[in-house]
Amino acid sequence: MNDSYTDSNYGRVPAGLFLLSIAFMVFAAGCNPGVVYEENRRIPGTVWDRDNVPVFGVNIDDTLSLHNLLINVRNTGEYPRSNLFLFISVTSPGGSSTRDTLELVLAEPSGKWKGSGFGSIWQNRFYYRRNVRFPERGIYVFEIEQAMRIADLPGITDIGLRVEKAGI
Repeated sequence: MNDSYTDSNYGRVPAGLFLLSIAFMVFAAGCNPGVVYEENRRIPGTVWDRDNVPVFGVNIDDTLSLHNLLINVRNTGEYPRSNLFLFISVTSPGGSSTRDTLELVLAEPSGKWKGSGFGSIWQNRFYYRRNVRFPERGIYVFEIEQAMRIADLPGITDIGLRVEKAGI
C-alpha cells in the first residue's frame, strides 16, 4: 500500500481568486494615498473659449499638512503655441480670494511636445503652488481661465486640477 498522497491541484490557486488578486493589485497600484483631489474637465470641441472658465470645488479638511497644487493639461498637435498662459483664481471658504497668472510650457524650443503622449494627445502636469497650508477648512473654489491672446484657443482637450499632500 502506498501511503503517499498526490493531488494534481495541490498548490494551484482557483482561477476566480487569481483574477480577483490581479484586479486588486491593479486597483491598489492606481491609488495614490497622497491625492486629496483630482478632476479634469473636457474642453468642448477641443477649442477653449475664453468665456469657458472651468471651476473646481475642493473640500479641505486638513489645515495642518502642506499641499501641492498642480494643473493638468491635455493638448493635441493642433495647439498653435508652445506655451499656455492661465489666470487662476482661488476663493477660500471665508470668501477671500487670490488671482495668479501662470505660464505653462507645453513644447520644447524645437517644437517637440512635452509630457506623455498617447496617439495625438499629450498630457502634462505642472506645479502651480508647492507646500501650501490651507488656513481654514471647507470648500476652496479654483477657477482656471485661459489667458492667451486667442479668444477661441484650439488644441486643448482637457484642463484639470490636482491637490496632493506634499512629501508623500
